[in-house]
Amino acid sequence: MPIQIENLLSAIKQARETGGKRGFTQTFELSLNLKDIDLKKPESRISEEIVLPRGIGRPRKVAVFAEGELARKAKEAGADIVLGREEIESMQGDKKKAKKIADEYHYFLAQADLMPSVGKFLGAVLGPRGKMPRPIPPTADPAPLIERGRKVTRIRLRDQPTINLPIGVESLSDQELAENAKIVIDTVERKLEKGFNQIASVYVKTTMGKPVKVEVPK
Repeated sequence: MPIQIENLLSAIKQARETGGKRGFTQTFELSLNLKDIDLKKPESRISEEIVLPRGIGRPRKVAVFAEGELARKAKEAGADIVLGREEIESMQGDKKKAKKIADEYHYFLAQADLMPSVGKFLGAVLGPRGKMPRPIPPTADPAPLIERGRKVTRIRLRDQPTINLPIGVESLSDQELAENAKIVIDTVERKLEKGFNQIASVYVKTTMGKPVKVEVPK
């Protein structure tokens, strides 16, 4: 029987209580430990974007690689930074700047014809972070794509049978955090060959708190 919202609510409440108040806004983190999975097989690995229904609870920066009309629209839509071809190519000899861009911005979008340049000059820093940009279709309005990017979290399952990712900050309610966690778990279930039966355990925790196990229905 899959994990229910009630199971998540109980664990999140406990994690909030044990995590205590800190001098900064803590993030709730979700951990899924998997079993009976062979990650040597490419088909067993997971790389998925999930739009959290309640968002993360704080602004997340979106970068757009674009020029001309698309760049103008991206700026009007509130992109946190818009970089053109010249700026992309300038990072070839400036790894420090490239890494700063990769770390500072959460989500990346790119004009389709700039994708090769992004791959060539920034692929080495964006790829390992799971942040290669999504291409923007030529006639697309970038506004909804930028807004979507602010709510996205990523599932990456590579060489270890564990998934760790943020589901929101402590300013979100327990219900909102539980809804975010549920959509992540449901997505992972759909990606696994045997679904829920391959999830060994689930934990939630705050940044500075101890992990709290989510009770899994029998």
